[in-house]
Amino acid sequence: MKLRYYILILLTLVLSSCGQSQKSDKAIITVTIEPLRFFTEAIVGDHFSVVSMVPNGTSPETYDPTPQQLVNLANSAAYIKIGYIGFELSWMDKIQENAKHLAIFDSSKGLDLIYADGHQHGDHYHAGGVEPHTWNSTRNARIIAKNILNAVTQLDSINIQAYKANYESLIELIDTTEDTIQLMLNNNPHAKGFMIYHPALSYYARDYDLEQISIEEEGKEPTPAHLKKLIEKCMSDNIHTIFIQPEFDQKNAEVIATQTDSKIVGINPLSFYWQDEMVHITKALIENQ
Repeated sequence: MKLRYYILILLTLVLSSCGQSQKSDKAIITVTIEPLRFFTEAIVGDHFSVVSMVPNGTSPETYDPTPQQLVNLANSAAYIKIGYIGFELSWMDKIQENAKHLAIFDSSKGLDLIYADGHQHGDHYHAGGVEPHTWNSTRNARIIAKNILNAVTQLDSINIQAYKANYESLIELIDTTEDTIQLMLNNNPHAKGFMIYHPALSYYARDYDLEQISIEEEGKEPTPAHLKKLIEKCMSDNIHTIFIQPEFDQKNAEVIATQTDSKIVGINPLSFYWQDEMVHITKALIENQ
């Protein structure tokens, strides 16, 4: 890991010396994932450029930045992080070393966090026991938005009123999303839970008192014995929705779906289109009950 990091830094310096990085007319804010870019862009409007470190469709648990991303990061005014996702646990110290000027803000500050047992995910260990997928929650989204507003107003005090107005508009959108989800679930009381490959909807499930069942077993492919238990659980709890994210193999989900007469639904909790994805997840859940 250290060797790979130093190679990346060397390539970063080479690219910088060759003048391949382009300066933006606007100050840059870097964020970890696309949903965080959605919230940040909604607040900053045209006053900042916002870029994500982890591309859509890539797991933020294990992603390594490219040399060009490190070049671009050196030109950023600030970094707004999720707080506990694997990419940040692996890279944040190195990012700070490479860009000492960078102001770093935690979007998860003040959240009522879910704690779980640590587990291995590929070659990365989920340390600290914090469920990191904080953005998949309308309740959390309000606090995340407030944290972003506080960060942005520290960076730019001149346009505070514009940021506050944008923030209020974002809160209205979050409220509308929550009302839509709640109405859909109220009208479909049989929607009690779902199965999902990687447990990215823990906060969503807590918000609406739903059961989330993970196909992964401690961050790894499920064993045959675990698959059997999942099938039994699915049948006993009358669960017929299996969510699968694009970065994961769905073969195990297919086995469960065949045995339980369930439907596999593709979701993307890492999508930039946060509002659409939250409603899509809820719609799929109620349609398959």
